Amino acid sequence: MIDMETFKKITKRIDSYREAMIALQIDLSAIPAVGPENGGDGELLKANFLKQRLIRMGFRNFRHYDVKDERVSSGIRPNFITTIEGKNKRKCIWIITHMDIVPPGELRLWSHDPYSAYVKDGHIFGRGVEDNQQDMVASIFAAQAMLDEGLIPDNSINLAFVSDEETSSNKGLYHMIDFADPLFNDDDLIVVPDSGNPEGSLIEIAEKSMLWLCFKTKGKQCHGSNPQLGNNAFVAASHLVTKLVKLRKLFPESDPLFDPPQSTFEPTKKEANVGNINTIPGEDIFCMDCRVLPKYDLQDVMKAIQNIVHGIENKFKVRIEISIAQYVQSAKPTSSDAPIVQMLTKAIQEVYNVKAYPGGVGAGTVASYIRKKNYPVAVWSKTNQTAHQPDENCPIDNMLGNAKVFAHLFLQK
Repeated sequence: MIDMETFKKITKRIDSYREAMIALQIDLSAIPAVGPENGGDGELLKANFLKQRLIRMGFRNFRHYDVKDERVSSGIRPNFITTIEGKNKRKCIWIITHMDIVPPGELRLWSHDPYSAYVKDGHIFGRGVEDNQQDMVASIFAAQAMLDEGLIPDNSINLAFVSDEETSSNKGLYHMIDFADPLFNDDDLIVVPDSGNPEGSLIEIAEKSMLWLCFKTKGKQCHGSNPQLGNNAFVAASHLVTKLVKLRKLFPESDPLFDPPQSTFEPTKKEANVGNINTIPGEDIFCMDCRVLPKYDLQDVMKAIQNIVHGIENKFKVRIEISIAQYVQSAKPTSSDAPIVQMLTKAIQEVYNVKAYPGGVGAGTVASYIRKKNYPVAVWSKTNQTAHQPDENCPIDNMLGNAKVFAHLFLQK
């Protein structure tokens, strides 16, 4: 239970931050933090701006877990934590958000410059405003309310800001977990606000395994008028795409915890091959995104894929190289009875008047690695589900409401 009079003061305080929260969103969007795998220069400028803003807001305790990365001009992928010490310094409640964003994609599909965030019809529009700045800003101002009200929480509060979430997390939270001594305590309460639904009713406690693959088909280039002189890599790759659909029948099980309940195997990215119409390509590259139910071992999935690939190689006399961009075997789900799940359920009910439920998702978050280290973690956000889309947007009321949910957690014992 919490003191409701105190919570009412906190919610009123959060409502007073509305314009400041919008302003921080706009400022953060103006600093693109795209990882090198996606053609960007990393997160350092955004991290430096964010830390200076936090200092101005009254945050004092910081820990840094920077990672070297020669692919970015600064040579650094930043990760840091700011802490508000509670009465119990050994038990912490964590809100973990990520600083990196995905590129905007086709600019013609945006109504406005994706890095110049703006407000329209009660929403903030811009790249990164939902993924993950909505809850980054919400967590900051939830903690700010505690500071401004002069409250010392029962449990310490840790706000973590991490890099590299949109790709591998190897330069982000994975590094922090592996090299800190230790990062989490056994009874810590951990929230990753990086997935959810528009009602705010889904508390994610499980994730599918994630397998991202790229297939490079090598044939022989030649003139389009003499195809017998070459070997069309594009044709072989196209047949491979259709054969990979067979994976759905090889791994057919369903699990009602997830939506969709089946494993998914979807061809996605297609790289350009030749630059002109009258040349038969000798090389072709496409990629595939697989989200696999936890009951299946990714090694078995890889064996099935390799068998399909060998069949195409033999039939079309090509060579096919498989490269792995992501390989994340899902961890054991967080228990629906875990304290953080129960605490979130109470907070969501109080703030949004919604009965939350535990479920699983196909999207990958850093929670998967936390679960692998045997720490209970809940993934939750009330979200508009526009992440990675043109005109990504964040309802301002979600940002304020989620901040109140986080504050409610901070006040629980």
